Amino acid sequence: MNGTAELAGVGGVAFETTGRGPYLVVVPGWLSHLQLGWAVPVERTFFDALAQGRTLVRYDRPGCGLSDAYDGPRTMELELDTVSAVVDALGAADVELFGFSMGAPVAAQWAADHPDVVSKLVLYGGWAQGSAIGDEASRHHVLGVLGASWGLGSDLLTSVFAPDADAGTREALTRYQRAASSAETAVALLQLAYDLDVRPALPRVQAPTLVLHRRDDRAAPLEQGRALAGAIPGAQLVELEGRSHLPAIGDADAVVAEVRRFLGLPAVRRDVPSGLTARQAEVAALVAEGLPNREIAERLGITERSAESHLERIRLRLGFRSRAQVAAWYVATHPTK
Repeated sequence: MNGTAELAGVGGVAFETTGRGPYLVVVPGWLSHLQLGWAVPVERTFFDALAQGRTLVRYDRPGCGLSDAYDGPRTMELELDTVSAVVDALGAADVELFGFSMGAPVAAQWAADHPDVVSKLVLYGGWAQGSAIGDEASRHHVLGVLGASWGLGSDLLTSVFAPDADAGTREALTRYQRAASSAETAVALLQLAYDLDVRPALPRVQAPTLVLHRRDDRAAPLEQGRALAGAIPGAQLVELEGRSHLPAIGDADAVVAEVRRFLGLPAVRRDVPSGLTARQAEVAALVAEGLPNREIAERLGITERSAESHLERIRLRLGFRSRAQVAAWYVATHPTK
């Protein structure tokens, strides 16, 4: 299901639901794009697995992805109001929260402020104090690179966030980060991530909490995962092997297994449809090049109507709604570098 949550003074916040069951709301990391993220096979596989037995809710924060444009200040208050708007739009009396990366401290703060709504809390790859991510010089360098060159900056952060990704996935992640927001928004959100400090709120979290952190996470130090778990009453800490910061990259199966165990859900087999006919693969490749149907038809020596029909069957086969998703999927599965 697609939906829009209205945030006063900001506009519409796009969200999507997948699966059936109690609500599991994902509080996203730095940047997101509901459609293009879903088109990257590893990300879709990860969220599909979490959605089995739950109504998984993903959203794009203001100014990102499919949500309305926003050029105002980036604050914790805006992040918290966004979660509230999505939960209100669902009409849910209680929810489970899964916050990863920058979304982890946001989810922890929201859970502390809404103890009667959050039934369970999962925090992955997060931090209690953003200023503990690297040193001041490294933070300044990353922000400077992002501000000077969005392309170079997104390449840099993809290599930090997803060092274990294959070439196609890395290229797709980089592309969808650039499509998810402007350079200015990316810089402002990363600065907010460094500024967040939820240490005062953590002792007030009442929901049963699972903290997951990879031991060699290259973006968020393990000590910060331990800090979250140590300050939240009764929290469980599970240290996982790996260095990728994004939960869907690297040993994603281990992340899924721990989350489902904590939520009381059985293990599942994950699968994303990917097989296309040879002709459909040709059409998908040309869509990824940015060609319209008319030019695809000319290139392949078929009618424009036939090109449209092939594209429609591709979208149905892969469960996509847009050309952009087809392009993102093709890039992820057919790397050019």
